[in-house]
Amino acid sequence: MSARGRNLGWRAAYLFASACVFLLDQATKAWAVRRLRFGETLRAVEGFLHFGYAENPGIAFGQFQEGGEFGRWLLISLAGLAAIGVALYIFRTTRTDDRTLGACALLLAGIAGNLTDRVRLGHVIDFIEVHLGSFQWPTFNVADAAICTGAALLALDIILEGRKEGGGQKAVMTSENP
Repeated sequence: MSARGRNLGWRAAYLFASACVFLLDQATKAWAVRRLRFGETLRAVEGFLHFGYAENPGIAFGQFQEGGEFGRWLLISLAGLAAIGVALYIFRTTRTDDRTLGACALLLAGIAGNLTDRVRLGHVIDFIEVHLGSFQWPTFNVADAAICTGAALLALDIILEGRKEGGGQKAVMTSENP
C-alpha cells in the first residue's frame, strides 16, 4: 500500500469513529424526542442519572438563550467554522499523536451533532441529567459529552507536552552547568 493510501486509511479511521459518535448522538436525541418530550423523566440511577427532555437554543450550560434568529445563525456559523477547522486539522496533521487526533474526532462529532440540531430544529436537544446530592449538573447530550471529553484530552495533551518539554530543558541545563 502506498504512503498516501496509509495516510488516508488512518484519517478515515478517525473520521469513521467521529461518524459513529455523531450517529450515537443523533440516535439518542431521537429516542429522547420520542420518549421524553412530553415531560416524562426516566430515573436510570435514582438520585444520580436521570433522563429528561430539554430544548437549548443557547450554548453550553444554557448560556446565550435569548439570541433569537440572529443568535441561532451566529451559533450555526461559528459551529460550522469550528467543524471545518477541526476537520482540516485532522487532514493536515501528521500521525504523531493518537490522543490529539482522537480528541479532534470527538470534537468534530460533538460539534457536528449539535450543529445538525441547530440547523434542523433551531435548538439543541438535551436529555442527560446528572445529580450529586442536591446539585444538578446542567442537562446535556452525547455531543456535549464528546466535546467536553475532546477538550479535556487536548488540555491533557498540552499539559503533558509542557511537562515533557520542561523536563527535557531542565535536564539539558543541569548537564551543561556543573
